[in-house]
Order: sequence, then structure tokens, then C-alpha cells
Amino acid sequence: MKPLRILSLLALSASLTFAADWPQWRGKDRKDHSPDTSTLVPWPEKGPERLWMYESAGSGYSGPSIVGGQLFTMGAWEDAEHVLCIDIKTGKKVWSTPLEERIYNNKWGNGPRCTPTIDGDRAYALTGNGTLGCLNIKDGKVIWKVDLIKDLGGKLQGWGYTESVLVDGDKVICTPGGSKGTMAALDKMTGKLIWQSKDLKDEAQYSSPILVEHGGKRQYVQLISKRVFGADAENGNILWEAPFPGKTAVIPTPIYQDGHVYVTAGYGVGGRLFKLNGEPKLVYEGPKMENHHGGVILHDGKLYGHSGKGGWTCQDFMTGEALWQDKSFGKGCCSFVAGHLVCVDENNGNVALVEASPAGWKEKSRFTLDPQTKIRKPDGRIWTHPVILDGRLYLRDQDLIYCYNVKAK
Repeated sequence: MKPLRILSLLALSASLTFAADWPQWRGKDRKDHSPDTSTLVPWPEKGPERLWMYESAGSGYSGPSIVGGQLFTMGAWEDAEHVLCIDIKTGKKVWSTPLEERIYNNKWGNGPRCTPTIDGDRAYALTGNGTLGCLNIKDGKVIWKVDLIKDLGGKLQGWGYTESVLVDGDKVICTPGGSKGTMAALDKMTGKLIWQSKDLKDEAQYSSPILVEHGGKRQYVQLISKRVFGADAENGNILWEAPFPGKTAVIPTPIYQDGHVYVTAGYGVGGRLFKLNGEPKLVYEGPKMENHHGGVILHDGKLYGHSGKGGWTCQDFMTGEALWQDKSFGKGCCSFVAGHLVCVDENNGNVALVEASPAGWKEKSRFTLDPQTKIRKPDGRIWTHPVILDGRLYLRDQDLIYCYNVKAK
């Protein structure tokens, strides 16, 4: 074989081996931006081609993490909450492991809410009742477990534990809340406690932490009901905190950029931007982006997401100005890919491809999930966020996981 041909094959092999991954909630950096640089625009009239549908994921709102050609998520069946691994080429189960022999139950839907975090050959997952487990991704074997309530003094909230834990270096970061400390760091190999933020003892909410490098400090930024804060990565000491008027439930993940932290919540609360410079300074606050739990995306200095006050909204990150609002598509969640938003209507399963533009709602395509689950509770909705990776769109409605071809032609 000619040397040039050998080099070409090696290059192709490398590109396949080192394809981009989606190792955790909202992707590699928790910004909910797909690494795909192109996507199919528009979709076919009846929607993109469905490559496969997995029908036995159980109940729950856990999203997908995708690493090394395998999809990891969680679901509840047979009186247990399981971690599930699926081959993304075939849509077939590789393994499933019960992490906790009971199921979190409430009227909005039973089962886990956490998206597993994949780090090396391990998966880290949290049940709705607060069991945090580490599993081997090859066979699903449980390596260790920690109970956020019994071991870390946490308190179960009305919608269960919904956090997707963060892995940073040798630590797993979680938010048990309660009298022993709001945030905790565990040794990722053993589950042993490294530190717990004893100078902050607020109860947990439903948001997931992000990793931030600011002012020469590595820190974990988290949003709880009455404050947003940054904890020192080394020891859990609270580096800063700022008030937040949370009500009922505080859910969306914080956003950090250029020394600023943006947080938002539903139930009439809205968004706030803080500048981190010594004591956090409030830049603005207001109801324009009152995001319930569908998530907010930052792209080119603009925030995109659904607001309880005005519908789908584009807001200037630095000024808080609402550039447009639109109610032509229902409330739901979204993710970002190649200059576009993929939005999911939580009520009817409509899925829209929308250009992420400060000039207005520019819808390119729309289709409806079909079939839809038969096990969703009456008060439940389609709340699992979409993921787009390597030209594939992954969606979930309880026991049904869908994979669509959205690769650019």
C-alpha cells in the first residue's frame, strides 16, 4: 500500500476514534453548545430521518451523555432507578444497572432527573432520592455509592434531587444542601468526602453547578433559592455570594462569561447578571427572561430561552434588554448547534429548528415526536433537553429515546 494511502487511512481512523463527545449535562463545558460546526437546514417536511428508537428507558427525565459511541442515561423500572447504556449505532442496550432499589415518586413524574457525568472509564449518576453512585462504563458495575441525605446531611426537596453532578480533576462536586454544608466535594475514585462548605448551609435546589476560573481562583458556581455563590475548588470556602429572590423552585444552570454570572428562575423571578469584582455587583435584574427549567443559551452576546413573561426571548447578555419575544412556539427546552436552536415544546412534542438571531424568531423547520410515551403522568410533560452530536439529534419522552439524522448534506 502506498504511503499516502496509509496516511489517509490513519487520519480517517483518528477522526473516528476522537470524535467529539457530550460527557455531561449541557455538554463538555455546560454551555449547551453542540461541537458540530454544521447541521441539516432545513429538515425534511415530515422531520429528519429517524435512525432508531429505544422503547425501554423507563420513567424519568434524565438526559443523555454520549461518549465513545455509547449513550448513558437513567430510568426507573422494576422498583429501582437504573443507569442505562445504549449503543448509538444500533440503538440497542449494552447494559443497565440498578443504582437504588426504590423509585422517587411525585405527581409530575417518577424516576431520576440527573444526567450522568462520564469521566474516563467511570459514570457518576444521582437518583431522585439522593443516592450518588460511581459505575464502570464498560459493564455498569457499581464501584461506590454515597447517600446525600444519610452521609452528607442533605434534605430531599419537593421535586427530588435533580442535579447533574460535576467532575473536576480528582473531585465529584454535588449539592446535598443542609446542616453539614450546601456543597460537597468527594474523591471521584472512592467517594470519600474531601470537603463540605460548612459556612453555607442552605438547602439544595434543582440547579447544577458550573466550573469557573476567575480572579486566579478555580471555583464552583451554583444557584440555590436565596443566593448564587462561588465555592473555592480547593477547600469549599465560599468566595462570594449574591442574593437571589428564588420562589418555589430554582432550576436553570448558571452561565459565566468574562467575569459575569447570569442566573434566572421561573415563578415570577426572572434573571439577574452579576459582575464578579470583589463583592459581586448587580448589573441588572428583570422579568424578561423568566426561565422555568428549559434552559438558557448564550451565543454571540445574546441569551436565548423561553420566558414565562413573553414566550421565546432573545436578551442582551450585558444590558438585559429584550431584543425580541415570540409566542409562536410553546414553552419548552432548547439546545444550540451551528448557529441554530433546537427547541422542544413540552406540551405537544413539537420540535423546531430556529436560527439563533437577534433579529427575531426565525423558524426553519418543525416536526412532532411520534409516537409519544404512554406512561407519562397527567401533570408531566416532555422535559428532557435535546442533544445534538455528530449529526444526530437525541430526544427523550420518558421510556422512549429517539435518534434522528440531522447531518448536513
